[in-house]
Amino acid sequence: MNQPAAAAAVVDCLPAVIGPLARHPTRQVRVRWGAREVRIGGDAPVMVQSMTNTDTADAIGTAIQVKELAQAGSEVVRITVNSPEAAAEVDAIRVQLDRMGIDAPLVGDFHYNGHKLLADYPGCAQALSAYRINPGNVGRGAKREDNFARMIEIAARHGKPVRIGVNWGSLDQELLARMMDENSHRPQPWTANAVLREALVRSAIENAQRAEKIGLGGDMIVLSAKVSGVQDLIAVYRELARRCDYPLHLGLTEAGMGSKGIVASTAALAVLLQEGIGDTIRVSLTPAPGEPRTKEVEVSQQILQTLGLRAFTPMVIACPGCGRTTSTFFQELAEKIQDYLREQMPAWRQSYPGVESMNVAVMGCVVNGPGESKHANIGISLPGSGEAPVAPVFVDGERTVTLKGERIAEEFQAIVEDYVQRRYTRAAA
Repeated sequence: MNQPAAAAAVVDCLPAVIGPLARHPTRQVRVRWGAREVRIGGDAPVMVQSMTNTDTADAIGTAIQVKELAQAGSEVVRITVNSPEAAAEVDAIRVQLDRMGIDAPLVGDFHYNGHKLLADYPGCAQALSAYRINPGNVGRGAKREDNFARMIEIAARHGKPVRIGVNWGSLDQELLARMMDENSHRPQPWTANAVLREALVRSAIENAQRAEKIGLGGDMIVLSAKVSGVQDLIAVYRELARRCDYPLHLGLTEAGMGSKGIVASTAALAVLLQEGIGDTIRVSLTPAPGEPRTKEVEVSQQILQTLGLRAFTPMVIACPGCGRTTSTFFQELAEKIQDYLREQMPAWRQSYPGVESMNVAVMGCVVNGPGESKHANIGISLPGSGEAPVAPVFVDGERTVTLKGERIAEEFQAIVEDYVQRRYTRAAA
């Protein structure tokens, strides 16, 4: 094939490989609280979830953290319900949230004693918008079957969706033992890790099917299968997507702290989301001392927005810096503008629909600065080392003004504010 023909063949195939694949078809689950409704699966956008780390028995402290997570963009918040004291406060938490104007649905996370808590505290069962049940932690033998059934029956009676969430750290050991025994009789036994993955998939699907037989509608069930290995998570969810049409909640459990947790979660979730797998996500970061819990919400949003699946807040494009950018001014300006945009979003979201898709470029030198600035909605190319102390500003690809002096940061922020007010139509009051 000659070179022009080869190039044409490459161009012809690009649309097939660029951009996320079509979403894996799933049923749609509706999670409600009052007038608030969150749709999971089907044609609904991939949703961001988070979880509190407060003692749920502290109703005020938990409500405050739920508020922080919801205001950061968490569309559903999960709380631990692990004791009678915690279950007794769930209704009070919901009341407090309603008083604060926070309508985020609450999911109760149950392990070991959920069947008792839901039965003994009907106010808790009603106040929650959904339940998360781990079938590996509901008992053993006949008790396991009975306890699971009691929780599903309560969910069905109250009309509450259930996330059946298996975890390889708390997998049903009786199921795993049976599967290991079956594997030992195979002509070519699987690896222990392959058996563990299959046990996760089978546990999730079989328990969902059992929940339907008990009386919970198939459109009231979400599945998750949490592991802490990136390749294991990808393999398990690919198999879940192949074998069922329940909505899937994605998350790498025990992802870790800081950049390690962010990179690991992003690596796993991005592969699956690109393949159209996943209906809700959570980034399970271990927060550093003093770090806000809302970091996991921010990272989840950035994953979805970077993949082009959703838009939450205007994005700042900034260069990494090099020997041409010995000044830290462009870094400081990029951080200031990013923080400013995020802070403005609660108000802007109501007044300027579409602003969340805006891109702002803050570049540090002449090499790529003007070009990147032209591609953004608004861009500034700051002077690098040895360059003339001027900063051209580009708006929608056109150079509009050149900033100089000590107030470049303030003047550029004012240009951004003016652009938002002019470019994005104010919503009707």
